[in-house]
Amino acid sequence: MMEDRTSPALQQSCESGARTLNGYGMLFAALVSLAVGAGAISQIDVLADALVASGLLLACFAFLFILAGFYLLQPNQAAVVLLFGAYRGTDRQAGLRWTWPWMIKKKVSLRSNNIISERIKVNDLRGNPIEMAAQVVWRVTDTAQALFDVDDYKAFVNVQIEAAVRTIGSRYPYDDFEHQEVTLRGNHDQVGTELRAELIARLAVAGITVDECGFTHLAYAQEIAGAMLRRQQAQAVVAARQTLVEGAVGMVEMALDQLSAKNVVELDDERRAAMVSNLMVVLCGERDTQPVVNTGSLYQ
Repeated sequence: MMEDRTSPALQQSCESGARTLNGYGMLFAALVSLAVGAGAISQIDVLADALVASGLLLACFAFLFILAGFYLLQPNQAAVVLLFGAYRGTDRQAGLRWTWPWMIKKKVSLRSNNIISERIKVNDLRGNPIEMAAQVVWRVTDTAQALFDVDDYKAFVNVQIEAAVRTIGSRYPYDDFEHQEVTLRGNHDQVGTELRAELIARLAVAGITVDECGFTHLAYAQEIAGAMLRRQQAQAVVAARQTLVEGAVGMVEMALDQLSAKNVVELDDERRAAMVSNLMVVLCGERDTQPVVNTGSLYQ
């Protein structure tokens, strides 16, 4: 019978509240211990030396014991409490706090972090190399996952941002002149929303969420930038010509209909063809037309 060597799945951590005390109450206790020590010294002539020494030693021990348990938390800052490597909860209450001196406190910032990724080269849906960079605003939501489920959560964020940018960049084309597809350049809001969803899914294991993200750089790679620019210019010229021809055909049709309706001139097929040709040249030409006065006949 073969031994199952499959490694167990990673046990996901979950944040819980730590049992800590208000530091100001313990500060009062520390001051009381100082007062007891001072009182013992003041009674050195009345009480026995051994009793005074015991009281002074006890007061000093209590003061040092209390003093070792203090820690300070700023707003949007948390302290992860550990006991001999075991997780004992997270304290999120700002101010002066106190816990047992043998508890280890690791502070984690809960503030929003803003990062701009490096420019990376990605192949879009059509295989064109493009350069992309993203700006991401992220913050820690689960301190236990951030510290215990990944090795370094800040480095983890950087790696996952690059991976998410590559995934989204390869999912869509950079541009579509016909506006029939979702593109990276033309649909910023939709692509940015998908990038945020992708990052949230990737960073959930580290107890991190993404508040905002978007692309700060999006362009063709240098090796094809010139060729793609000429392609875009050619597509723009073709689209402009198409629109111009469609408009010219409509104007020619309208002119012929009005000439026939008002009986301005009787046109046979050959004259109609010649007029259509002249009107199309006039309407579609890029230069100003030079009128030519015909003094003869069309058939001479």
